[in-house]
Amino acid sequence: MTARQIALLLALSAAPLAQAQKPLPYLDPSLPIPERVDDLVGRMTLEEKVGQTIDVAPAIERLGVPAYNWWNEGLHGVARSGNATVFPQAIGMAATWDVPLIEKIGDTISTEARAKYNDALARNSHERYYGLTIWSPNINIFRDPRWGRGQETYGEDPFLTAHLGMAFVRGLQGNDPKYFKVIATPKHFAVHSGPESTRHLANIDPTPHDLWDTYLPAFRALIVDAHADSIMCAYNAVDGAPACGSKMLLGEILRRDWNFQGFVTSDCGAIDDFYKPNTHKTSPDKEAAAAAGIKAGTDTNCGNTYLALTAAVKRGDVTEAEIDTSVRRLFTARYRLGMFDPAASVPWSSLPMSVVENEEHRALAAQAADKSMVLLKNDGVLPLKPGVRTIAVVGPNAASLAALEGNYNAIARDPVLPVDAVAAEFPHAKVVYAQGSPYDAALQLPVPRTAFHTGDAEGLKAEYFPGGSFYTLPTVTRVDKQIDFDWMGASPAPGLPIENFAVRWTGTITAPEAGPYPMNIRLHCEFCSSQQTFAVYLDGLLATTSVPVSGKTRQTANNKFTIDLPDTKPHALRVDYVHTNSRADAGITLEWNPPTTPLLNEAVAVAKKADVVLAFVGLSRDLEGEEMPIHVDGFAGGDRTDIKLPAAQQTMLEALVSTGKPVVVVLMNGSALAVNWAQEHAAAILEGWYPGEEGGRAIARTLSGKNNPAGRLPVTFYAGVDQIPAFDDYGMSGRTYRYFKGQPLYGFGYGLSYTTFQYSNVKLSTKTLKAGDTLTVEADVRNTGTRAGDEVAELYLTPPTTAVSPARALDGFQRIHLAPGAVQHVSFQLDPRTLSQVDVKGDRSVTPGEYKVFVGGAQPTAASTPAIFSITGSQTLPH
Repeated sequence: MTARQIALLLALSAAPLAQAQKPLPYLDPSLPIPERVDDLVGRMTLEEKVGQTIDVAPAIERLGVPAYNWWNEGLHGVARSGNATVFPQAIGMAATWDVPLIEKIGDTISTEARAKYNDALARNSHERYYGLTIWSPNINIFRDPRWGRGQETYGEDPFLTAHLGMAFVRGLQGNDPKYFKVIATPKHFAVHSGPESTRHLANIDPTPHDLWDTYLPAFRALIVDAHADSIMCAYNAVDGAPACGSKMLLGEILRRDWNFQGFVTSDCGAIDDFYKPNTHKTSPDKEAAAAAGIKAGTDTNCGNTYLALTAAVKRGDVTEAEIDTSVRRLFTARYRLGMFDPAASVPWSSLPMSVVENEEHRALAAQAADKSMVLLKNDGVLPLKPGVRTIAVVGPNAASLAALEGNYNAIARDPVLPVDAVAAEFPHAKVVYAQGSPYDAALQLPVPRTAFHTGDAEGLKAEYFPGGSFYTLPTVTRVDKQIDFDWMGASPAPGLPIENFAVRWTGTITAPEAGPYPMNIRLHCEFCSSQQTFAVYLDGLLATTSVPVSGKTRQTANNKFTIDLPDTKPHALRVDYVHTNSRADAGITLEWNPPTTPLLNEAVAVAKKADVVLAFVGLSRDLEGEEMPIHVDGFAGGDRTDIKLPAAQQTMLEALVSTGKPVVVVLMNGSALAVNWAQEHAAAILEGWYPGEEGGRAIARTLSGKNNPAGRLPVTFYAGVDQIPAFDDYGMSGRTYRYFKGQPLYGFGYGLSYTTFQYSNVKLSTKTLKAGDTLTVEADVRNTGTRAGDEVAELYLTPPTTAVSPARALDGFQRIHLAPGAVQHVSFQLDPRTLSQVDVKGDRSVTPGEYKVFVGGAQPTAASTPAIFSITGSQTLPH
């Protein structure tokens, strides 16, 4: 019997005998949910209600209400709760331009979330990351490539973001008429896209046009059309009010204009920003801050500030009735998730853990990774010829787990790194590997496999022990090629308990050059504590050991130390790692900061021996991400100060090209890179993003030609930061393909293929349209090449020119598959909202005038011939 069932039985047994045969109203599944919610909330004390308004909602045992943690993440897989399918990072999902695929991914994530929730209930666990309220997707507009969290979004375009976001929400929430499968939470509402360093105090004053033309359309689509039942408010202020205290955003727009019936959750600590120093400081104290959040319409507080609501009621800052409104919304969500009904009546209550990361789900991750690949340049070297004999694989991302995962990631059971995927994909070729360079000369990165040996084998002997100690026989013994593991909530090896285990790695380490080597032990954890300990021995002597963590700190724990390697001979190495008494916060990476010259020399040496060089360069989630303590050239606080390739990697690329061997650049990153030099000198460039657990294989399949790339860029790749306005300028003038007037390196919607396509017979349903009517646009697409492949048909609309109109806007897209010589007919329905424009006052309407339509595999060029139609009359559309 689950904890939920036990709690409900206790509540029933506490009822008077006269009611024993008839359940209390809030426990009666035959009654309407609003009536049940009203009955339950009416039985609660003020203190009990207040307790339910924070993300860690406690149990109310006397009423049989189980504890619930509202915080779960599912951006591209169920995150931070053990093994789950890792799909490409959101920006890579966007590069697929495939709406049905994104809906399938959402459905798969919700299936795995339900299975994890069922398992947690069976263990009587109410931990974070095991709930059914998923704080995804991130649909902020990626307006500037410097924003570190842009990787979490669907790119820079409101139309693409809206359609992919709606598909993801539909997949997550399901289509059952009574119950949500899970509840989706689009975020961060609103006008939020960096800088990370000022997000707790920045006030954004967007023009009415930019607000309604760029920043709100995707949110509207997910709330009004896809019916997301939750939304997360942002840290920043908008028009002078913190987003989580904004009556304009939460009251006027969300509740009134969009008729939102669900609940609002704060970003974590956002209510604190109402009153704490160096923040918005719009409230004098926490009681006033809590009251302001509730009165504005933020229903649950990720944090503890709302616990001050009891005191706020007593001093008159807020009424109990206002708190009741939020508590009713929260319990309505829980009822619609089936949390108070018999398990047999909830469709997904019996999903087992065996569905998590099963073969079907891994196949979907592989399909998504394949479809996310964007070919940016190809001089004919790709796909690699079957007879290639020696392949050099170099670069900091060639053997990087972080570059597969991205941020807000799930934990893959068996991720395959790019270098290993290439070796498997080309079994008849010799694959030689060299790390080549760090991401940046000032940053540490995982010690590469080439530095480790166990006998004649590359890597270290790894012994995995049960019980959190080394005083027993190992359950698993194997060779690990490097020490770089993410085990958050997962078992590190078959047969080992998640809560308690130990690992010992032994072998030798060889330096590429004699000297002192700055090292680091990185522990993977959200809230690091003393549950993880380690020790490192060099030549039998203790080099470093863990320092006990006092309390918990919300950042990855680091332990920097230096080892002296006096020569380039092998030296005995032993690393001990112990994890105890926790299902979370597990994983370890051994990092170093080696001299760049010997790394570069190794890369050049292997390149000279090869027929082709694969250079895996780019970024890492350790460089770009959410509010990070990083400050090196080009990077600050998780954001970027420049968009060029970091200097150490650029130097490596130039050295590789100088060998005369064809160099294929494989980019792995979450945001645009100005790889101008590579465009001029490399043989080919493939954009791989942070591609998930199957991403290494997808890259290899694309290089071999088994996967014909058809991804399209969801963001503009500018030639440099000098082409765009200041990062903290939220005005859209000069930003994104819609308002940018320069020549980018690669445009939004761009992507090559191993085959060719031709468009013909573009037809409009009419050349004169009344405002309020729908226009149909049709075209034929032919595969004119010799390979089967996917094509993304893109439709762009150029409206009558005004002071604020875009040069063009994406208003339709379809991803299709065509055999060589095959023709497919595509059709687009442009409804009034799609045909409408936003004026300087922020009003949306269909306006009269001449419109141009372009249909093709990319944005139109000056040579493109448009189809032209006119709209007569006008129609104002609601916000």
